[in-house]
Amino acid sequence: MTVMLRSLETAVPPTVLIQSQARDVFAAQPGLTRLGTRLVNTCFDSSAIDIRYTALEELTLDQNTENPVFFDASSGLILSPSTKVRNEIFTREATKLFIEAAQKALDACVGLAAADVTHVITVSCTGFFNPGPDYKVVRALGLNASVQRYHLGFMGCYAAFPALRAAKAFCEADPDAVVLVVSAELCSLHVRSSNNPDTIMGSSLFADGAAAAVITARELPPSSSPRIVLDHFETVLTPVGEESMAWNIGDEGFEMVLGTYVPHIIDEHIVGALEPLLATDPALAALPYRDIKHWAIHPGGRSILDKVQAKLELTAEQLVPARETLRNYGNMSSATVLFVLKHILEQPFDGGSERICSMAFGPGLTVETGLFTKVGARSTNEALAAPSNAEAGSLEAAGLDAGAGPTDAAGAEAVDAARAEADAAGAEAVEFAEATEATDEQAELAAAGRG
Repeated sequence: MTVMLRSLETAVPPTVLIQSQARDVFAAQPGLTRLGTRLVNTCFDSSAIDIRYTALEELTLDQNTENPVFFDASSGLILSPSTKVRNEIFTREATKLFIEAAQKALDACVGLAAADVTHVITVSCTGFFNPGPDYKVVRALGLNASVQRYHLGFMGCYAAFPALRAAKAFCEADPDAVVLVVSAELCSLHVRSSNNPDTIMGSSLFADGAAAAVITARELPPSSSPRIVLDHFETVLTPVGEESMAWNIGDEGFEMVLGTYVPHIIDEHIVGALEPLLATDPALAALPYRDIKHWAIHPGGRSILDKVQAKLELTAEQLVPARETLRNYGNMSSATVLFVLKHILEQPFDGGSERICSMAFGPGLTVETGLFTKVGARSTNEALAAPSNAEAGSLEAAGLDAGAGPTDAAGAEAVDAARAEADAAGAEAVEFAEATEATDEQAELAAAGRG
C-alpha cells in the first residue's frame, strides 16, 4: 500500500516584519543593558532572515493603534500583555490560519472533496483553546460531523512529523482513509523585551505561519502536480540535551529555554539519528549523504543549518529550500518543515522519482526524521519504478519561492519592499566576539539557532 501526500499548501498572516526594523525596535527598548543591546543587534543581524510574518498588526511601524496591547508605535515601547491576553488572540487569529491552509490543501487535491475527509489532525504549540482548531476546521470546511479529530499540542518544532506519521498509520489501517493534517503557529504572540539571551534569540527568529496536507492511499485521478510518498519515519532522543531546549508557560507568554550547546548536540548526534531511518532502505544507507537528492531540514536557525550541512557534507544547493524558508519566513515552529517540503515540491521535476530525507529538532532534545519520495503525475507504481536521481548525483539549483505569501497586490508590494530594504541594509553578520568582551560561550549563543 502506498500512502501519499496529495497536496501541500501554506498560509501566512498579512503583516510583514522587516528584520532590520524589528532589530532597531528591540535594541531601543528601555531596561536593556549594554550587553543586552549588543546581543539584540548580533542575533538579528546573524539570523539569515530578511522578513517574517505576524498575526499582530501592531508589530509594525506604520500602525498607530489607539489602545495598543503588544507594541506602542507612538513611543516605540514593546508591551507585556498577560498569557491570557496572548492566548485570546491565538484563539481568534490561529483559527483563521488553520482554516485558510486547510481549505487551500483540500481545494488543491484533485479527486477529493470535503465529504471524503475521514480524519483531521491539527498541530500547534503556541496556544490552546477548546473546542479546538480540529473542531473549527471541521465546521468551517463543512466536513462530516463523524470525522475523527486529533490535536497534537505543545510538542514544539518537530511536531509535523508525529502528525504525518499518524496520518500514514491511519491510511495503512484503512485504505479508504483521507487525512487532513494542519499545523499553525503564532510564535510572535510570545515576543517580549528582555536581557535574557534565550528571549532575545526567540525574538530574532520566530514568526507566524500555517501549512496543511491531504494524505491518503486512495487511487485518485492523475494530477499535474508532483506528490510525496510517505516512506518511513523515525524518532531519536539524543543522550544529552534534555535541559538544553524547552518551551514553558510563563505569566507573560510562553518562554523558550535554549542552551548554548544545542548546535553542538545536533552536530555530534545527527549521524546517529539518521542511521535507523536510512537503514530501512539499504540502497540509500550505502550512499554518501549528498547523493540523496533532497534534504528538507527544519531551519531552527542559521547555525543549525550550518552544522547539518558541514556534518553531512551536503552541497549548498541541497540547503537552499531550508535557507530560503528561513530567509523569507523565519522559524514558524512545527509548520516550518512543511514550508521546506513545499519548496522541494515546486522545484523543477522530470516526472520520475526523487528521494527526500527530512528532519526536525525540538525539546528533549528530540530528532524526528522522515524518508519520502517525490513522484510525478503518472501512475504511482510507474513513478516509483523509475531510476532514482539520488544515484545519478545530479543536483540542480533550487528556486527561491518558499511557499505562500500574501495574495493581494499590497501584500506583494510589501514583500518586495522588505526584501529590497533587507538587501540594502546588508546581510553581513556581526561577530558577537568583536562587538563585546563576552566569553566564547556567549559568542556561540549569539550565532546559535533554536529547533
